[in-house]
Amino acid sequence: MKVLGIVGSPRKEGNTSQLVRQALDGMMGQGVETEMIHLADYDFCDCRGCEGCRETYACVIGDGMQKIYPRLLEADAVVLGSPTYFYDVTALMKAFLDRLYCFEAFDDEDRSVWMGVNEALGGKLAVVISVCEQSKAEDAGFAAKTMAMTLEALGYRVVDSVQIAGLFAKDEAGADREAQARARAAGRRLARTMLLKQRIREKLTTPA
Repeated sequence: MKVLGIVGSPRKEGNTSQLVRQALDGMMGQGVETEMIHLADYDFCDCRGCEGCRETYACVIGDGMQKIYPRLLEADAVVLGSPTYFYDVTALMKAFLDRLYCFEAFDDEDRSVWMGVNEALGGKLAVVISVCEQSKAEDAGFAAKTMAMTLEALGYRVVDSVQIAGLFAKDEAGADREAQARARAAGRRLARTMLLKQRIREKLTTPA
């Protein structure tokens, strides 16, 4: 079982990165292989709406996303993390999410009939983590919801949405034990859900 952590912050060692790492660390001892990447390390553009992915479910833009797509396809689950920029995800994370459009399938005659490619293949799992400088819940805006709704449309079941408020300065997450515990708990829950899914499949496919 593989889990891919994806950090949408331009600060590679910032609070969001630390909390995504905590979520992945929460899976230790569960038989899960983890990897974490920073979107800031990849040079990619936003979606052009060219519809070149309609037939193959593969994006035709030859940029840095082509290094991320194989990791997504291999992963059984993802952990997405983004700080809150003006009540939503960062531009990096939004461009990444938009480039996942290639994993949507539409009926040839009626585009109101659609399905995420992952859903057609049996579904995947996810956790989302958002970080906000302000302490009021409303200031967290839509960051977590943006990530969760996009993933759900793509056929992921979001098992936990972690919204952390009041973090801004570098390494504040490293001193916030509650935030760390919440991220680790989300990671453990994701791992346990993956194990449950695996166990169900084994029971249903093992001859009596």
